[in-house]
Amino acid sequence: MDKIGILAKYCEESGCVFKKNEKLSGYTSFKIGGTADIAVFPKNSRCFAGLMEVIKECGLKYILLGNGSNVLLCENRFCGAAVFTSHMDQMEIKGTKIYAQCGAPLTKLANAARAYSLSGLEFAYGIPGTLGGAIYMNAGAYGGQMSDIVHSSSCLDANTLEIKSLCAGQHEFAYRESVYGKNSGFALLYAILKLKRGDGAEIEAAMEKNMAARKEKQPLEYPSAGSVFKRGEGYYAAKLIEDCNLKGCSVGGAEVSEKHAGFIINKGGASFSDVTGLIARIKSAVFEATGIKIECEIKIMEW
Repeated sequence: MDKIGILAKYCEESGCVFKKNEKLSGYTSFKIGGTADIAVFPKNSRCFAGLMEVIKECGLKYILLGNGSNVLLCENRFCGAAVFTSHMDQMEIKGTKIYAQCGAPLTKLANAARAYSLSGLEFAYGIPGTLGGAIYMNAGAYGGQMSDIVHSSSCLDANTLEIKSLCAGQHEFAYRESVYGKNSGFALLYAILKLKRGDGAEIEAAMEKNMAARKEKQPLEYPSAGSVFKRGEGYYAAKLIEDCNLKGCSVGGAEVSEKHAGFIINKGGASFSDVTGLIARIKSAVFEATGIKIECEIKIMEW
């Protein structure tokens, strides 16, 4: 039995969903990506740990994804396993804390907090990502960020297959950074978020205000990976891009949004090279005009 067959057998025995020769473009918000030998969807931490053990024993390559909302995948075939955490989405509220698996959607968490009049997740309402991805990049918006509310987390060290627990201070949070982004071997399994008691009506109003702002300012009607570039010290990348008259600039099917210059959208049939080519053009134009080297916020994955 080949390596993919061994992994598929484990999935069958453990109850993990798996799909061979699966196109990854259907799992990314950009709608771009190649085909993987196998896509697997562990249902809980135990299945995930067992899955990673098999992957390591077989010497298989793997990529770890949530719901693919902040990534750009290349279109080459991925000879290995694409591991998705989207089925690991269980959560529970105890007092002012939310205990949640890594695949729990941020909007689901924000809605649960609202139902229990817990404040702290209003900023996350409408962010199309999972808890794991949000902690990985210390996601934030509208005055809030994950580092404000993460109490602790648990992860699997893919190198040693050990389960490790991290307290708030061990996450090494910075702007769009965390220990998970710095250590590619750490795979977040679940986290505890510490919120505060609040007024339900005020929480709901803040969430609806944030959602209205997203709809007004962001090109949600097109596939994208969200804001492409990081905010720098003393500047907003979107403002620099707009000042360079790059709104509407396109390469193939990829275009700088007319609505928000910080977004690159897939107008139809955009390829990996279209998007990376447009990113390179934007960086060059901004640097030539300002001397500033803007950096990508989205994760570009090539193999």
